[in-house]
Amino acid sequence: MLPNQRFHPISDDFRSPYARDRDRIIHSGSFRRLEYKTQVFLNSQGDFFRTRLTHSIEVSQIARSIASHLGLEESLAESIALSHDLGHTPFGHIGGDTLDECLKERGFVSGFEHNFQSFRVVTKLEQRYKAFLGLNLTYATLEGIIKHSYPYNKTFLPNAIREVFALDTHPSIEAMVVDRADEIAYISHDIDDGVASGLITFETLKSSELIQTILQKVYAEGIHEDEDEMFRYRFSSHLINHLVYSLLEYSHDKVDNSRVLASAIPATEEIPIGFEPELETQIKKLKKILFQELYQHKQIMRKMFSGKQAIIGLFNALMEEPKMLPHYYLEQCERRNKHRIISDYIASMSDRYAMKLYNELYGREG
Repeated sequence: MLPNQRFHPISDDFRSPYARDRDRIIHSGSFRRLEYKTQVFLNSQGDFFRTRLTHSIEVSQIARSIASHLGLEESLAESIALSHDLGHTPFGHIGGDTLDECLKERGFVSGFEHNFQSFRVVTKLEQRYKAFLGLNLTYATLEGIIKHSYPYNKTFLPNAIREVFALDTHPSIEAMVVDRADEIAYISHDIDDGVASGLITFETLKSSELIQTILQKVYAEGIHEDEDEMFRYRFSSHLINHLVYSLLEYSHDKVDNSRVLASAIPATEEIPIGFEPELETQIKKLKKILFQELYQHKQIMRKMFSGKQAIIGLFNALMEEPKMLPHYYLEQCERRNKHRIISDYIASMSDRYAMKLYNELYGREG
């Protein structure tokens, strides 16, 4: 199947196939719901923290810039970026991990995985057309979603997926660009949000060589930490620029040599998009600092624990009494496995709605 083909043929219009994908994603209900889903800080904690929606937009902007400079298909990178988080549950990664545990504890070995859920959202759960389920996106966009993060060949994936998408090869170069753009975006905005919230300081982050390099760039502009908002903005700008330019410099020749046959590159071979080894090491060290000092901060852990209990409570309650499901989901229980219907419903919820329903079902105050 050609990258720009769809499983259900449609007539051409003024847009490119991938621009059409992008527009279908943006107008989907699942994309709009990302506004109220947690990135790191729960949505209720303030109006300025990133959500899944703002994160997806930031990833898209970075991916477009990289793709444009490398002569790649910008709209394809944009489509993959905007859709890569559609399958995330409320309450961030802890929500997905908890839903996975709930399913497996009940004997459903395939569990829950957010990349596959994103794929299911755009191929099955979004219903915008009478003739078929899903958004009918191009093969290349779907491949970029299902292969968003390595390794691609996860054991729970259905055989039909394995037959259609070559899981032993890398996806398009554009998909690889999105993967690294995702990394650049969340590192920069998690630092910004972490410092803004007071949960981490630049002083703590100075143990990272990468952070020291970026701070020197900000200081060179005559800006210091006491100019809080401006300092954080300039820091984020320099960090993103540094990582993007480093990626372009390291990847440019590799992409020129391989992008035509990108989807035929065996998964065992080196990905042609990345950073030079020293910077890769610096990034890994920075991630470790963020994990220890920010993601495991007691305030974050308390909120995540609260979200985890909500997911467990909702899953158990709806499995016990599925008649509490909305009519649309209840109807499907007659045709499909109840556990998957319930997990789809919970995964679609915003943080606020999930907590509200949990409190309602268990007689707790919001």
